[in-house]
Amino acid sequence: MRARQNTLIVGFGDIGKRVANLLPKQNRVSVLVRKPLAVSLALKHRVMPIRGDLSSRRRLRGLSGKFDVVFHFAPPPGTGTRDAHTRHLLEALSPQKVQRGMLTRRLPGRLVYISTTGVYGNRDGGWVDEHTRPRPATARALRRVDAERVLGRWGRRHGVAVSILRAPGIYAADRLPLERLRKGMPTLDASDDVFTNHIHADDLARACIAAMQVASGLQIYNVVDDSAMRMGDYFDIVADAFAMHRPQRVSLDEARARLPAAMLSFMGESRRIGNRRLKQRLGFRLRYPTVRSFLADRRPD
Repeated sequence: MRARQNTLIVGFGDIGKRVANLLPKQNRVSVLVRKPLAVSLALKHRVMPIRGDLSSRRRLRGLSGKFDVVFHFAPPPGTGTRDAHTRHLLEALSPQKVQRGMLTRRLPGRLVYISTTGVYGNRDGGWVDEHTRPRPATARALRRVDAERVLGRWGRRHGVAVSILRAPGIYAADRLPLERLRKGMPTLDASDDVFTNHIHADDLARACIAAMQVASGLQIYNVVDDSAMRMGDYFDIVADAFAMHRPQRVSLDEARARLPAAMLSFMGESRRIGNRRLKQRLGFRLRYPTVRSFLADRRPD
């Protein structure tokens, strides 16, 4: 990896901050921010804020030719089936027209994008890997598939190495379903329960750094741990680790009557995700191979 790389992080949330902390200190790290409050947050983390808005082409001017590596962690728009945010970002990173001809500017050598395993849709508990064709069943997943396709075409056209990391449910010490457990929300009984997949936030950030070092082409990785457990079992082991009551198990029909639609949407898809490519091609070793391994040493707050 070349010294003093210019790096741009788009989407400076939890994973963006973890990635920034993992980058070599000599790197020049910039983050795209939209709100004034985010400017002070970026400075607090010792990265350079760049004001911009993915929903506006006009507010993304000036990004072209400045960065060696781009981490794209920003979500798509909340509606529709296309990801205009990704399209606007790629336009801004591409060479810009000037009065005479085309101004040749250095493109990023590498771009890393966090997508979602939701692109696979419902597989009735079956196993999928990166060879499995996406089958998105929600508008949310369709937007992610659109972003993946746009990124792939852009990378091939410009010779930029693009890595797409399909991530499942992200957890960490401060990203556990404790509030849901406190509220006593039910989960599905064994006959209706679905398989769910997980990755610790630190492992996802580390996978982003590993993917950044891929030299060329389009690469897709399922960044999941080895858990592949039922959703209800996940809530149970978290409850046990924090000495809380396990959630009530109910039928799917009863869950539909008691749970919000957004929560129910995740109960309508069941799949197990293989991570062999992550381990073999990137030589990646999970710090937290399972949710149980992370929770094993934890104590109630």
